[in-house]
Amino acid sequence: MLTLTDEQLDWLADRIPDRPKSPKGGRPVADKRKTLRGIFWMLDNGAKWKDLPREFGSRATVQRWFQRWTREGLFEQAMRAAGRLVEQRGAFRVYECFIDGSFAKARGGGDGIGRGHLGKGVKIMVLVDARGLPVAIDAAPADVHESRCVQALLDFMLPSETPPRVIGDKAYDSDKLDEALAQRGVELIAPHRGNRKPENVTQDRRPLQRAKRR
Repeated sequence: MLTLTDEQLDWLADRIPDRPKSPKGGRPVADKRKTLRGIFWMLDNGAKWKDLPREFGSRATVQRWFQRWTREGLFEQAMRAAGRLVEQRGAFRVYECFIDGSFAKARGGGDGIGRGHLGKGVKIMVLVDARGLPVAIDAAPADVHESRCVQALLDFMLPSETPPRVIGDKAYDSDKLDEALAQRGVELIAPHRGNRKPENVTQDRRPLQRAKRR
């Protein structure tokens, strides 16, 4: 189970502005650190809001602040700030990155939800560096093919450097994607699908050796 240290929690809390107290009084502002712990408990467990333990405070309050902070882009800002810290320490290894997607159910529907062959949900896209450290993450409706999600993923790079090569599986075998990434200075390495004709082969054996490390 993911557990935030006090240092990590303080760092996150410092990047979320405190809400001013209303001059008219009313209910006290929720404990920001307790709320953050509740949010990360939910994200780590993939549970429903009704299952949130009472130790994190009111379930409705934690959910409300999670939705508000998400709309305001505060979690995205925190992710970028964390990425800059990792980059400053020289921990990223982006000389080659690996890409993949995963399906997550979302039966209730909502914005950004699509119906794929596994049902209603979203496609979570992740790009990791040569050490397996996440450098970009994005989500798309489940009915969007993974090869169409790559460029949006590269737009959300945590490090400032763009990877010179991206390695994926056969789902990313696309000449159109090859050309689009080449314009950004990125080499795409992905094994060809079985229906490729010999005269249309674009990948040679030497770069594909890198794909085996995926």
